[in-house]
Amino acid sequence: MAAPRTLTDIYGPDIAVCARPAQEPTVPSSRHRNTRDVLSVRPLAVAADTPVISSAGGTEPNLIAALRDGGLPVGTDPREFRTEAEFATRVTEALSDGLRLSMEYPQPTSLFPDERSVKSAELVGYLNNKASISTFVAPRFQARREIVATDELALAAPAEKSWVLKAATNAAHGASLDVYLHRAGDLVNLPAFTDILTEVVVEEYLSIHRNWGVQLYVAADGLARLLAVTDQRIDADGVYTGGRFGRVVPLPADLLTECLAIAQRAADVGYRGMCSLDCAQTHDGRLVMLDLNFRITSGSIPLLALHTIRPDALDRPSESTKITTSAPIAALLAALRPALQRGGLLVTGGHDTRRTNNPINQTTLHLLVFGDDPDDVTTRRTALEAMYDH
Repeated sequence: MAAPRTLTDIYGPDIAVCARPAQEPTVPSSRHRNTRDVLSVRPLAVAADTPVISSAGGTEPNLIAALRDGGLPVGTDPREFRTEAEFATRVTEALSDGLRLSMEYPQPTSLFPDERSVKSAELVGYLNNKASISTFVAPRFQARREIVATDELALAAPAEKSWVLKAATNAAHGASLDVYLHRAGDLVNLPAFTDILTEVVVEEYLSIHRNWGVQLYVAADGLARLLAVTDQRIDADGVYTGGRFGRVVPLPADLLTECLAIAQRAADVGYRGMCSLDCAQTHDGRLVMLDLNFRITSGSIPLLALHTIRPDALDRPSESTKITTSAPIAALLAALRPALQRGGLLVTGGHDTRRTNNPINQTTLHLLVFGDDPDDVTTRRTALEAMYDH
């Protein structure tokens, strides 16, 4: 099977993709609104003929033009919404059109009936639940972790020790909003999810030497296949800030074998679509699986884009990044036009809240910097981030 370049290559015909996390009933609609909308539009750059239920913030004309100018297979059938009510309407319309829905995050069955979905809400939620990793990962690759009641956190996660806190819920909404890293001696500032959940996962804090994102996919035939291995850039808080593609330190063979096996285990119980498995090698040589992300991720889109714009040179260096600003996306793209015309820079997605009913003005732009010299790629990526106080 040829390497996929578009969502249509992976999902096949008559499938609509929804990459927007559900609005959690107990959480104010304004919280994480921008995150949910940005995630919804991420697949547009490589959607081709696959309909995508996407926020109107990601279909701004200048942005779509920039994606097409870069040579990307931009989605031809965006199903736009500007409000929560319009989101539900677009889903209903897609079902009325006879499409099956591929939810990348669990949605309520009242909106997404399981019989009309590529994979059930229960399966999607379970696969992405931070407490489910032991079901799919061989014991030798598991970090030490335990499920703890939130009212027992003070004993299980003391301030004088280092630990990682993860949300143990099938309603995980991604974007690093369900992970909290604590270093020994720092002030404990528990994340919002501890106010909502009754259980969380407390995981050992690892001294990581190398951190990989193993990008895989399961097409309609139910076979798990490798797309690529990437390096992950992680900030001081443990949050993903972008990927490095090409010239990646090779993944140990036994760890790669386990990643393929994990994806196949998920495929065997009904999963279809893209996934990214976060894994690492510690300074003492341990190989561990950190997270299972059974959904379209920040690493998925750049790889499909690279397969499109330079399929014969995927071993050349490139890095992804994200810019956020209050300026309109048209102004941001105008400022970047000289760099885009020089080459070595590709727009892979974006979002402008001005095209929705979100009262907060915020623009997000996803970029891929590429070239032949890894140091030059890093320098240009860093300069872009510095321009916008990233």
